[in-house]
Amino acid sequence: MSVLFIPYTLPSPRGGLVLSNRWWVAPMCQYSAQDGCATDWHGYHWANLLNAGAGMVVLEATAVEASGRISPGCLGLWDDTTEAALRQHLHRARALAPATAVCVQLSHAGRKASSAAPWDGGALLSPEQGGWPTQAPSALPHLPNEAPPSEMSDEDLDRIEAAFVQAAQRSARLGLEAIELHAAHGYLLHQFLSPLSNQRRDRWGGDWAGRTAYPTRLFQAMRRVFDGSLGVRVSATDWVDGGWSVDDTCRWAHTLREAGADFIHVSSGGISPLQKIPVGPLYQVHLARAVRAASGLPTVAVGLITQAEQAEQVLQQGDADLVALARGVLYDPRWGWHAAAALGDSVQAQTQYWRCAPREAGAVFRHARIGMR
Repeated sequence: MSVLFIPYTLPSPRGGLVLSNRWWVAPMCQYSAQDGCATDWHGYHWANLLNAGAGMVVLEATAVEASGRISPGCLGLWDDTTEAALRQHLHRARALAPATAVCVQLSHAGRKASSAAPWDGGALLSPEQGGWPTQAPSALPHLPNEAPPSEMSDEDLDRIEAAFVQAAQRSARLGLEAIELHAAHGYLLHQFLSPLSNQRRDRWGGDWAGRTAYPTRLFQAMRRVFDGSLGVRVSATDWVDGGWSVDDTCRWAHTLREAGADFIHVSSGGISPLQKIPVGPLYQVHLARAVRAASGLPTVAVGLITQAEQAEQVLQQGDADLVALARGVLYDPRWGWHAAAALGDSVQAQTQYWRCAPREAGAVFRHARIGMR
């Protein structure tokens, strides 16, 4: 059996979350919600992802308050209405797929909120365009030509912490097995971590300890109310001189482990237009390797891992404990099936699909009976 398709037990206060294999579907914004509510598109999209053969599917960045959405079309989980919509569509999607763990990525966009969808240019929206005022650790815009956000007060920080805690409680009520706290890609918590975006002079800024204080406090508050698997997605480096570095990430990962983190999902970039990212196959894997070695946390590698053999290599070399794919699964919604065939392994699939496997692929589907009468 390949390492990729060996089951993996993710830690949690409940006693462990058993995943059927070691690859995840990473979160991908769909920009298709209505006032934060999941729509029919999400139901279709989630059913598709849940049939991909992954060990866990991570739902897209889900805002904990309306002003924390990246765009007007972003998903939310901040009140009874958004909770009910997510429950309705996710329940239907899960009923149409094999039993698969589901994780939600809880997020606040900070100064990168109030933006157009990528296919509409992604620019900051004015009030006339349906946008809203943004907040951030410091009154520094993401792009030089954008209106600056307002600097967050202690009251703002308390409000947002409460919003994350309430979203975690709603996630538990929804029966979600895991939560990923979004501290990557230039959004609010990453804005606190990076010296490029956090220039506060109070206890929430300054040196490494000050810049990590609020994200750590927020994580601890969520840990107290959620007994499923709780982890963090990080940008391990800003790819900008003088920015957040992989050494900073390794140090914070150790802090997170002591605070009760169950996993860490290692990405990079997103805080500055000055970033210089050496994009290519497996370009972030060395970051995952460093964080895993420094922290001992179960570590997820992500970023242009597109082939089954690449994913297997990452795991066999000990670079990470799990791997994640995002856009590759949009392009090939049955990536897990094809990976299992390539590696001589099997995945869970709905019985209605068992007969589709080519003979040369063997028993790709677990417990499959592919013959016809």
